[in-house]
Amino acid sequence: MSSLMIPVKIKKISYYHPSRSYAVILEEIDGDRNLPVLVGAYEAQSIAMAMEFVETPRPLTHDLIVNMINEINSKISSIKITKVEDGIYFSCINIDSKILGQKNIDSRPSDALAIALRIHAPILVAEEVMKEAIVWEEDSLIIEDEIKQSPEMKVLEQQLQKAIDKEQYEMAARIRDKIKDIDS
Repeated sequence: MSSLMIPVKIKKISYYHPSRSYAVILEEIDGDRNLPVLVGAYEAQSIAMAMEFVETPRPLTHDLIVNMINEINSKISSIKITKVEDGIYFSCINIDSKILGQKNIDSRPSDALAIALRIHAPILVAEEVMKEAIVWEEDSLIIEDEIKQSPEMKVLEQQLQKAIDKEQYEMAARIRDKIKDIDS
């Protein structure tokens, strides 16, 4: 792929009311552009949990993928959002393996982002995608107005209730502290 790739980071993830989905806002590291990527509820929860460093008693799907890659002596070198067609983003996970060499695995951006956060892999977006789906800083204020609620808080509140229901009070206390940090 000869396309220029732009390094980005996840700025935030928020509930996007018009489509009843979640918007992961990717922010250009060396610029002022933002790229909203809509994701489903499960992926939003997984991304939010990785952002908040919430640990689960057993591996979730994205944790499992990371564990599998590590166990076969491979590493994820980057994830790339490579194109957008009819409002649908395409991405790949780049894996370096001593045995298999370099592999580019097709992925939904939501899954790729959830995995990248867990291992601190670089997130790259093709320049053509940034140009086509660009949201400059002033335009993102419009999106901010449409975003009603932060899913981090919703996810943490759900996790708090689950921890209490399972009598995992130490976990509940840590989650409660995270909620207090967000509220302040």
